[in-house]
Amino acid sequence: MKNLSTLLLFFCLFHGVYIKAQKVEMNLVECIEMATQKNISIKQIELRGLEAEIDKNDAKGNFLPSINAQANHSWNIGLNQDITRGTLENRTTQYTSMGANLSIDVYRGLRNLNQMHRANLAILASQLQLEDMRDDIRLMVANSYLQIMFNIEILEVQKSQLEVTKEDANRTQKMIESGIRIKADLLEIEATMASQEQAVLIAENNLRLSKINLAQMLLITDYDNFDIVVTDMDVPFAEILDQNPRKIYETALIHRNDIKLLITNIEIAEKEVLLAKGSLQPNLEAFYGFNSRVSYADRIIGNGVFNDIPIGFLPSTNESVLRSVEGTTTIGPTPFGEQFNLNKGHNLGLRLNIPIFNGNAARNNVERSKVNLLRQQNQLEQEKLNLESTINEAYNSAQGAYKLYEASRKTALARNRAYKDAINRFEAGVINSFDFNQIRQRFDVATSDVVRAKFDYIFKLKVLEFYFGLSITL
Repeated sequence: MKNLSTLLLFFCLFHGVYIKAQKVEMNLVECIEMATQKNISIKQIELRGLEAEIDKNDAKGNFLPSINAQANHSWNIGLNQDITRGTLENRTTQYTSMGANLSIDVYRGLRNLNQMHRANLAILASQLQLEDMRDDIRLMVANSYLQIMFNIEILEVQKSQLEVTKEDANRTQKMIESGIRIKADLLEIEATMASQEQAVLIAENNLRLSKINLAQMLLITDYDNFDIVVTDMDVPFAEILDQNPRKIYETALIHRNDIKLLITNIEIAEKEVLLAKGSLQPNLEAFYGFNSRVSYADRIIGNGVFNDIPIGFLPSTNESVLRSVEGTTTIGPTPFGEQFNLNKGHNLGLRLNIPIFNGNAARNNVERSKVNLLRQQNQLEQEKLNLESTINEAYNSAQGAYKLYEASRKTALARNRAYKDAINRFEAGVINSFDFNQIRQRFDVATSDVVRAKFDYIFKLKVLEFYFGLSITL
């Protein structure tokens, strides 16, 4: 039993370590999806969207009546006058008062309606801002992903060149042993091999740094176990290059979320002008109020027993003048419901507020909102100019990159033929090691240039497709 537990513990530990050491490979679509889900800037914009929804609820509330209720209960303690007998007495009396008020806007210069429209536009603006941020992140992730692919191919090229150099070194060593070449020829090749070994190390480091950069975008901290799905990257057929740059620009105006956002901002600014103008118009408000009160003071009432009380005398006869006065008794207060009903009151009407002069604050707000509207319109026009310029630059860059790629391929093929010919001439002793190394280095450079031109073209093509509204794929 003890041995079984030990085996189980060992298996769990080994299995846990194995799982922890597993690499996570992600394709471009998965990277983009993770980046758009975890990006902090996107989360901040999503919070702005929630705030816009709250503002919309505030705008809805402007169409609803305002209802307030109040209640008051007080104690009157100290010297109070008895209104029946006119005497002053120390006593405590309680009072309760209550009421409710209702008011609703009848007319506010259409500000409530304009505020509702502005709230809806603000929600749309937050959504467009969110999509615009996602578009930027997609392009950034694609760039980082392609950078990794580029570094992978460059590393393979460097390793391949190093293997070729090792073959050249072995070949030269045999030629030295045969007496065809001297030791100096081998030293030249060994120096080249050492330089290429350094280039391999640099390429490996660049590859690691590019993976770390992408992992940071995805908020992945386990860099060692993060990798991408490696796919063959052939140069794609660029149908978009058959499009006219003007056509791409017109399409971008329809699809680009940043342009949509600026248009929405103009509409918001227009509503803000109307809101500011609404403050110059009269306000009409309907109101209704209800109130009642209750006293908890004891009541003094007649008891049915009348007593004659002298109130004076006749001068002629000296007879007393009497007045029959009913005796009183003290009882509890009138019932709550009865007092509430007897003391209730209503207050209703219309309240008109006409702005006449407030230090030109309202008119200044109108002018300020007009200035903001002009600013938003200018920003849209400037962004359109920038977009057209960017698309023209991207289009020409993509075309130039493709031509450069084709030229680099031709150069690499020519350098490859020259290198193979140089091998035969070197073995025949026609050229020296220095010339041979120069030819071979030019071939190595040409091979690396093909990879650079290839990925430069692919990325610029993806940028152009991005402006055309196409999804970023490999």
